[in-house]
Formats: sequence, structure tokens, C-alpha cells
Amino acid sequence: MTAAVSQSRPASPRATASLDLWPIGNCQCSALIDTEGTFTWACLPRVDGDPVFCSLVDHGKEDGEDRGFWSIALEGGRVVGQSYLRNTPILKTSFADDDGNAFDVYDFCPRFKRKGRMYRPVAFVRIVRPVSGSPRMRMALRPACDYGNTSPQRSFGSSHVSFRMPAMAMRLTTDAPVGLVQQESAFRLEKDLHFFFGPDESFSEAIDTGIGDMLARTTDEWQHWVRGLAIPFEWQDAVIRAAIGLKLCQHEDTGAIVAALTTSIPEHAHSGRNWDYRYCWIRDAYYTVQALNRIGALDVLESYLEYLRNIVDNAQGGHIQPLYDVRGNGELLEWEAAGLAGYRGMGPVRVGNDAWRQVQHDAYGQIILSSAQAFADQRLLRMSGIEDFHSLERVGERALKVWSTPDAGLWELRNSTHIHTYSAAMCWAAADRLAHAAQALGLKEREEYWMTHASRVQEAILKAAWNEKTGAIAATFGGDQRDASLLQLLDLRFIAKDDPKFHSTLAVLEKALRRGDHMLRYDSEDDFGLPHTAFNVCTFWLIEALHHTGRGEEARELFEAMLDRRTGAGMLSEDIDPHSLELWGNYPQTYSLVGIINCAVMLTKSWNEYR
Repeated sequence: MTAAVSQSRPASPRATASLDLWPIGNCQCSALIDTEGTFTWACLPRVDGDPVFCSLVDHGKEDGEDRGFWSIALEGGRVVGQSYLRNTPILKTSFADDDGNAFDVYDFCPRFKRKGRMYRPVAFVRIVRPVSGSPRMRMALRPACDYGNTSPQRSFGSSHVSFRMPAMAMRLTTDAPVGLVQQESAFRLEKDLHFFFGPDESFSEAIDTGIGDMLARTTDEWQHWVRGLAIPFEWQDAVIRAAIGLKLCQHEDTGAIVAALTTSIPEHAHSGRNWDYRYCWIRDAYYTVQALNRIGALDVLESYLEYLRNIVDNAQGGHIQPLYDVRGNGELLEWEAAGLAGYRGMGPVRVGNDAWRQVQHDAYGQIILSSAQAFADQRLLRMSGIEDFHSLERVGERALKVWSTPDAGLWELRNSTHIHTYSAAMCWAAADRLAHAAQALGLKEREEYWMTHASRVQEAILKAAWNEKTGAIAATFGGDQRDASLLQLLDLRFIAKDDPKFHSTLAVLEKALRRGDHMLRYDSEDDFGLPHTAFNVCTFWLIEALHHTGRGEEARELFEAMLDRRTGAGMLSEDIDPHSLELWGNYPQTYSLVGIINCAVMLTKSWNEYR
């Protein structure tokens, strides 16, 4: 339960930020809503834009004016429940007090087909619906500009408030009393009230019927999308929630998939490990489409392949950056937003990500891994052909040139490079999957070419990465570091599940990196010292390895424990403290949601056992 809202002032963001947040969105814009029903994070005009709601990473302005949030509160009441409408990202928050007064708030971003295309405006909708008694509500809409530095100029009309913001001019259109909304006064709620915060233009129809139609059609759109998923028999709700969370991380305009919706949530308290994840990592996107493919969400793959084809076309000499923005731009200059104090005051808040400058060889494999299905899957509206194959061969040739050279690795170390086993194995995968694509196209000579190179590279990697002293595959050639990414050699089909080298490697990794029910990424010092938190996807990788090596019951128990770590919204962030079990890192993290889907599909009982 949350404390009663003061009657003497408008509702402000909660005193201590938390990652117990509920995402809403429409694949064009998105927002995070806290357990008090307050918008604490949303960016304009895209996921990587200026955060109009930024209180998640900023509390207590020096000028005394809290901003960057949108709150609704019941006078003298509290939030008594939150849930999504079934199989949608439409959030219902219920408020009540001890005297029988209550109302519900419905929050969503419109998304449905209209006039032959998907209607997904940069807009956030709130419906306040009285339930019982004579509730009095109070609303405070205080957007921010310029990464928390200023508040926008406002102007008022008979049914709207306009906000002049550099990123995008916005308008709140409502059938609530505009004057009372303007001065953040409490007033009696006697009918449904509607709030449409979108582009600064006139609402084209009656707001009550217009928003009612948006709610119905958005509900229908999401429920039909979920209906098309091939979900496992067990853990259905967890898989559906994870799938919707991943879908919200796709920017449908281009097909790009961002790693998370936020920036600069620390990996652990006062760590300085604060990064901007609102971009498309080739690695993260590969894992996302791989997981969604397993449950039949081919629309995400098809859109992402359009994005990838443009990345490949623009690649100079086959070189692929680790990440790009959602429009495919490669320059992501990193800077610190001085106007934002940081999550719980733990700055800096970073914008941009200098990892775009890094060399990370695994990207070559992940582009081809993401693309390989399109050469064989006849369900796709556009299957890949010979021209696509030749484009990907340029990427494959680059992988053959660089697989045995140093890179920053998948954990993006900023001050050191090594020949990373994971990166080299992904380059092997580039050649291996190009051979599969050539086979699908009937190109016998190219199939033999790529298979020959794949065999050569695989043999060399196993020789260079094996550490006889530790009896394990090492994270780097000639080294002895332990790294959870080595567990992915199994899913990649680089090594067989009954190979003694994998079993011994698993034993070494588990001893070094496992902390109770959680796995660290690695246990060696990096640019910021030793890691303190576990990396959620690494725990899911461990679950996969346990299952494939005959420890099925243990894998199920560990998976159930990870499901218990989710927020009320069914989401996970990037990291978790293995002792306090508090979530850290950017949210919701695609890696972590991918782990939920992959493990549920792998561990589930068959539908045939139920039918």
C-alpha cells in the first residue's frame, strides 16, 4: 500500500524511485508508469528522444519545481491494485480510500489499423472512470524539456493545454475542467474523464467517443497479435507478458529493436555503470527475434530484416557497428545530461553511447543469424533471395578476416581488447549459417565454400580457447577468464551438449560465477572494478545449459525462481543484486525477457499432455 495523498499539494513523484514500473506503448512511443499511477518516463518524439517525463532519473529540482511527470491521485486515497487488460499493454490502476470512494485509471498508447496502415501516434491516453462513492481527483501534468533543464511554455484553450517543447509541440485535450487541471486543483469526479496528450493539433472528433473507440480498437489489436503466438503450455502469462514487452521495444517505423526503454539506470548502487540503452544493438536484436521466432511472432522478424538490409547496404567494406539508432544512424555521441540527477540521485545520466565506436566482431554473426531464417521460411511475406545472399556474403567475408583479432567483446569493455571466444564463435556462425542459406538457394559451390571455412574456424577456436590447466574453454584465446557467454556455445550449435569439454566448462563457470540462483557475467575486474550484480540473461543461459546436460528438475526450479523476480508488470531489468534481490540496470531489458521466453519454450510440458 502507498501512503495517502496530501490534500494540500498536487501529487508528485514518489520519494524513492523504483523499477517496479509498468510499460505502455505503441511501437512508436512508450512510457513507464509507477506503482502510484504516475508517468515517470517517456521520450519524444521517439524512444531515444528528449524525456518529457524524466522523474525516474530526477528528483527534487534545485529551483524547487518538480517536473517530468504526470500524476493522478485520489484525495485521501491510495492505489489498491494495478493490472493490464488481458493480453494487452493497457494498464488499469485502481484508487480507493477508506470511505468507499474509488476510481480507475486506464493508460495506453493508441495502436490499431486505420485507413490501411497502423495508427500509432506519439500520444498517451488516460481515462479516469468513477467506480463508487464521490471521489475527488487531482491531476498534475508537468512535462520537462531539454533533458530536465526546463519546463515548457504553456497556453490554454477551452478544452486543451498546449506545451511548447523543442522536441515536439504537444497538446493535452480533455473533457475535464481545463482551469482546474491548469492549477492542479482537486475536483469531484462525477463521470468518465478523458485525457489525450499528443501532437499539438485539434482532436478531430468528440473526445469521449473518440478515445473510447481508441481503447476498444487498441485492445482488439493487441489481443489479436497475442492470439497469433505459438505459446508454450506452461507459463503462458509470463511468456505473453515477455512477448508484449519485447514488441514494445521495436520501433515499427524502421523495424529497429532497442535494448531497453531507459537510459542510465545503474547496474548497481553508485556504480557509475550508467548507460543509454535506447538504441539498436545488433546482438540484442538478434536474441529478441530469435526468441520471438520460437513463438511465431514473425512480424517482428520481418520488420527487423528491413532495418538490417539497410544497415548491410550502408556498411563500408562489410564493417558493422555494434549498435545504431532506431533510424539506422551510426554516430551516437555520448554526453551527460547535467539537468538530471540520476536514478535515486546516482548520476550521471548519459545520452548516446560511445560503444558505437568499438569493434565487436560478434555483430557479423548476429546479422547473418538473424537473416538466415528468411532464406527457408515460406511463411514470410518476403523471403530472402540471391541478392540478399550476396549482400550478406560481404559481411561473412569480413567475419573471416577478423575472427582471430582482438575486439571489445560482447560486454563492451572500454579500456581493453582481447580475442574473445564468444566473438570468434559468432564469426564461425556467420560462415556456418551462410552455408545453410546457400543450401536453401541451391548454390552448391557457395555452400561448400562457407562450410569449409566454418570447419576451419571452428577447429581453430576450440584449440586456441581451450585451457588445459583449468579444464575449460576460456573467455579469451590463451587466457583463463570465466565468462557466462561461453554457455551460449551450446545454443549456437558450436559445441554439442554431450561434449566433455562443454560439461567441464559448465562446471568451472558455475563454480566461479554462480551466486545462489543467479549468475554473474564474469568475475574479473573491468573498467569499473569487480561486478557486484548478477546479469539476468546469464542466469537464463545457465538454465538452458542445466536442462541440456541432464539437470532438468534443477533447471525448472531455477526458472521458477527467476519468474518470482519479475516486477508486477511481468518484466525484468538487466541486473539483480543476488543478496537483496533488488533489480538494477535499464528496464525493461530485452535480454532478460528473451530468457523468459526461451526457457519457457524449452522446459514446458507438451500441449499434447493437456489435449
